[in-house]
Amino acid sequence: MALYLRQLLAGRDFALNQDVAAQMANFVYLVGDTDTGKCMAVDPAWDVKGILDFIDREGMELEGALITHYHQDHVGGSMFGWNIAGLSDLMALRPVRLHANSNEIDGLVKVTGLSKTDFVPHSGGDEEQIGNVKMKFLHTPGHTPGSQCFLAESALVSGDTLFINGCGRVDLPGSDPEQMYYSLTRVLAKLPDNTIVYPGHNYASKPSSSLEELKRENYYLRIPSLDAWLGLMNR
Repeated sequence: MALYLRQLLAGRDFALNQDVAAQMANFVYLVGDTDTGKCMAVDPAWDVKGILDFIDREGMELEGALITHYHQDHVGGSMFGWNIAGLSDLMALRPVRLHANSNEIDGLVKVTGLSKTDFVPHSGGDEEQIGNVKMKFLHTPGHTPGSQCFLAESALVSGDTLFINGCGRVDLPGSDPEQMYYSLTRVLAKLPDNTIVYPGHNYASKPSSSLEELKRENYYLRIPSLDAWLGLMNR
């Protein structure tokens, strides 16, 4: 078994002619198993055909999509006057199982126009096989109620929960700063130090980092108490 992991950046690896996609700096991930050639895409949006073309060039077979949260820049839909390609386009081109946290599905139905039956609901601690690779689902609410991260071996795809130099916003509808604090300190910070964090956006000078480095360098992982955290978030 060999972990297959590709980090694709909007405007560089797909959505090449979409200035807005490049400005948003979304990462899309392909996670799977090189032995079986099976993979899943994490948050396929902006240029679904380009993502599928990349998968085909790699000789991999897409068998599902993993969804970190329901915001349109990660799953498609209308946002600030932009119509972003996403899960509905994926289902039209190559229907697969869409894996989302159960708390996120109502929001996903609203923004994508898909049906609840298109989604496989998950809870924190669930596991899914991608070929011979085991993917663990970590429920990390805060940015949205059903935000989740994905752990495969020592690779953590952290969506908009944890960035290299920060964390996801907690001032949006459905956000909860207290839940974000606990997701960071009680879930993600408890993972092994050698875990490599792969965030949902390219907001830093490096595209990934070890959790050990982030515990030293990311201020949001060093807040000593919930009260201090809520003070920082002006709550």
